[in-house]
Amino acid sequence: MENFLQIIFRTLILYILIHIIFRIMGKREIGELSILDLVVFIMIGELAVVAIERPNVRIFDAILPMVILMLIQISMAFFSLKSKKFRDLVDGKPSIIINRGKVDEDVMRKQRYNFDDLMTQLREKDIRSIADVEFAILESSGSLSVIEKQMTNNEPKSGDITIPLILDGTIDEENLRKINKTNLWLRQELKKQGYRDIKKISFCSFENGKFFVDLMDEQ
Repeated sequence: MENFLQIIFRTLILYILIHIIFRIMGKREIGELSILDLVVFIMIGELAVVAIERPNVRIFDAILPMVILMLIQISMAFFSLKSKKFRDLVDGKPSIIINRGKVDEDVMRKQRYNFDDLMTQLREKDIRSIADVEFAILESSGSLSVIEKQMTNNEPKSGDITIPLILDGTIDEENLRKINKTNLWLRQELKKQGYRDIKKISFCSFENGKFFVDLMDEQ
């Protein structure tokens, strides 16, 4: 019974302490956490779990490293405010994934970011086609900022969801079947457009009777 009460007491104390620590460190949405924030939050959470699960460990031994982590995070945040170089070193720099309508595969490779990630984040912003995007910037927090192309009255925004037919030089046979097309049809149509080497195409989709083709960056 005594052990049970001790666990309840520790849980309440640590809950209040973590709440205070997070308030002191500042408010941020989960999607806006930097790598440093995420590491600190995980470590504080782990320390709290250890303190609750091991009643034989003094609670002060868990509280002290939590406070130290809080002070480290506050200090790093202060230096980040004062120095852009330090901020870029700690948080990283935004990366331009789509630049003037052209997908930058080199940047995607450096960020270990693939077309599935790109299309998922575009759909979350109600953008159905890569062809509608002028700029897409992968922020240091991992969120994607998008600037859409300015469409004219004669060029309406795409109404269909992007279905990739070619990804990284490989034809997606399953998606071809979804639109009732064949491998041969795709190759012939791309040849008419001047694209003879499938392996040089990083991304290709077919929507509203039009192809959107993005070539791989030249090495």
